[in-house]
Amino acid sequence: MPRLVLASTSVFRRDLLARLQVPFEVANPETDESALPGESPAATAERLSVAKAKAVASRFPDALIIGSDQVAFMDDQRFGKPLTRERAIEQLRSMRGHTVTFHTGLCLHNSATGRNQVCGVSTEVAFRQLSDAEIERYLDKEHPYHCAGSAKSEGLGIALLSSMRGDDPNALIGLPLIALCGMLRAEGMPVP
Repeated sequence: MPRLVLASTSVFRRDLLARLQVPFEVANPETDESALPGESPAATAERLSVAKAKAVASRFPDALIIGSDQVAFMDDQRFGKPLTRERAIEQLRSMRGHTVTFHTGLCLHNSATGRNQVCGVSTEVAFRQLSDAEIERYLDKEHPYHCAGSAKSEGLGIALLSSMRGDDPNALIGLPLIALCGMLRAEGMPVP
């Protein structure tokens, strides 16, 4: 079985990949995550998923390397990781009562053959009309400062939402496992 590497420092992606019960290693891709001028959010997420996988390929010459990136957006506005409470409040206020798209790019790079399998999985998330008090209470209880969009749907953040629509609930958390399983099978790795 080929070596499997997750090119990410995200604990969320690591936990998701562990669900597949296949051995894997983790490597830091140290990739600039800035969008290119004029680049759509979906194109950014997919380009960065490839860039992250390729960034560690020289360290793992005979491996299957997983790269993933997510961009949250609403119209022309993008929502990155807030990193601070103040920015999380700002993001949640601007998203309340609106639908935000979370586009997760996924790449499985075979470093032995150079083959890339790339896809994107979008999830539409409708935020309730949140009061400032609800936002404050949520941030008091859960600290989503390293999550694009300032809410953890897998945790208490689900209470901020009125609906979600997408093909894979894991994509919203950061790693589309349904698509990844298909990619791994295409490379000869049995899952389960």
